[in-house]
Amino acid sequence: MLTKRIIPCLDVKGGRVVKGVSFVNLIDAGDPVEIAKAYDEQGADELTFLDITASHEERGIILDVVRRTAEQVFMPLTVGGGIKVLDDIRNLLLAGADKVSINTTAVHDPEFIKQASLRFGSQCIVVAIDAKRVVEHDKDFKPPLTWADDPKYASLFLSQSAIRNPQSALWEVYTHGGRKPMGIDAVAWARRMEEYGAGEILLTSMDQDGQKTGYDLELTKAVSDAVSIPVIASGGVGNLEHIYEGFTAGKADAALAASIFHFKEYTIRQAKEYLRERGVPVRL
Repeated sequence: MLTKRIIPCLDVKGGRVVKGVSFVNLIDAGDPVEIAKAYDEQGADELTFLDITASHEERGIILDVVRRTAEQVFMPLTVGGGIKVLDDIRNLLLAGADKVSINTTAVHDPEFIKQASLRFGSQCIVVAIDAKRVVEHDKDFKPPLTWADDPKYASLFLSQSAIRNPQSALWEVYTHGGRKPMGIDAVAWARRMEEYGAGEILLTSMDQDGQKTGYDLELTKAVSDAVSIPVIASGGVGNLEHIYEGFTAGKADAALAASIFHFKEYTIRQAKEYLRERGVPVRL
């Protein structure tokens, strides 16, 4: 049986780790390299860096953070934020990243995921999905994407999802750090990204992010059931029971968390011991 992974997430802005609630109200949480070293010593399975400002001018900052971190730790590193062209992936991998996480560019150019997986291998291409629960099923969801009128993509839009099953729960894909709704059905999008070569899905519930009330288990399970590639649950962990629920009720393959580890409410070791005691296979 494959072990479940615990993945601390470091949101990096201007070379510092920050943490917020539902993507806003950011506070400083420390130096990324020092935090990464601590997580490596605690036994984290992987580490995710998200460059949450990721403008062209700041790309050099995250490359330096990745480079310095890769020199200090031995766990796999995933880096996301602002990836627009294949050379961005190449530069991050050369700096020491093992995987890259792509959201906005994938939404605006789905073929980019095909190109990236062919060039670098699907094992290092993670598609990040920031999803928010939909409360209005009858509005026009289709955004001004260049591929929106292509018939092969019609089933991805929420209006089509609502027509198929108006009683079902729906989640909308957002881009640009959770600021722009895209009208895309998150579950259908995950399925399409797997078809296009994604090796993993990093699934964040915007509703739950920073709330510390647990993952959106319905969303996590829906995506996990829809794809055969690993799903990383993200957004909402407040205690160890939430991680356990993400693996069991949510069917996630990995659990991503930030606040409970950054602010030393729990250690990685405590989380893994808690999970093992409850029958979840983890690497200790």
